Amino acid sequence: MIVVVCPGQGSQTPGFLSPWLELDGARERLQSYSDAAQVDLLAAGTEWDADRIRDTSVAQPLIVAASLLSWAALTASDDRPAGVAGHSVGELAALAAAGVISDEAAMRVVGARGRAMAEAAALAETGMSAVVGGVEEQVLQAIADNDLEPANYNGGGQVVAAGARADLARLAENAPRGARVIPLQVAGAFHTRYMAPAREALRDAVHAVAAEASDPGMLLWSNSDGQPVGTGARALELILHQVASPVRWDLCMASFAERGVTGIIELAPAGALVGLAKRGLKGVPSVAVKTPEDLEAARELLATA
Repeated sequence: MIVVVCPGQGSQTPGFLSPWLELDGARERLQSYSDAAQVDLLAAGTEWDADRIRDTSVAQPLIVAASLLSWAALTASDDRPAGVAGHSVGELAALAAAGVISDEAAMRVVGARGRAMAEAAALAETGMSAVVGGVEEQVLQAIADNDLEPANYNGGGQVVAAGARADLARLAENAPRGARVIPLQVAGAFHTRYMAPAREALRDAVHAVAAEASDPGMLLWSNSDGQPVGTGARALELILHQVASPVRWDLCMASFAERGVTGIIELAPAGALVGLAKRGLKGVPSVAVKTPEDLEAARELLATA
């Protein structure tokens, strides 16, 4: 069983979309995504520097657009994965891949999501830090003791803490035993109480695409509890829920293992989720689709299903 995974915010790098635009129809597809998201993704993915594409309102649609471009290229043949999942904002790419909503609908929602979360992040000086290693129980206690929240349970010995920057600094100064605290280059405390205003702002965008939603055409796992989602309506409901709730990627990977996953393919801009899989799903083959040159290896893995 091959599972395709879609990355979340922080995976983007300057110029990473340039090689994808050499594929037939990619430039036109990206222009339609730009129109839907209300962001110039052509410029963002080829010309803008790291600071500009770190802006949440740009980063989120840019990442989802890249995943959808690479999904279209990967599935140009008849081979399909058994299932799909997305990490944080990557869930919107996963919904489109599973046929719940169209690419354009996903881009409209992610444009609204990025703007809403950027506005929420501007209300307070917050951020996120990865806590790598240590005993999870002790890590979670240290996060709570510093008035922070666990925003991402990533598995493989990694939990992401989020909250006020001063509290994150205090956590770094007194890291749990055996753990490292690594600041992340993001603009706010995503997937915490600080994002509650974004959830309200996102509601209209989600409701606007709900009428066209279909049930998933393949297994579609949720960040909420790591379980497959049965209906399109529930999948969209969880998109609203996850903005201010923790990402349970650890539970997604546990569910992959229970289902007998035999391979992981991470869509562009890839790398982070394959890295987590190598620690959390040891021995399972994986391919990170960073550029079109990686598509052949991904297709070969897909053909083994």
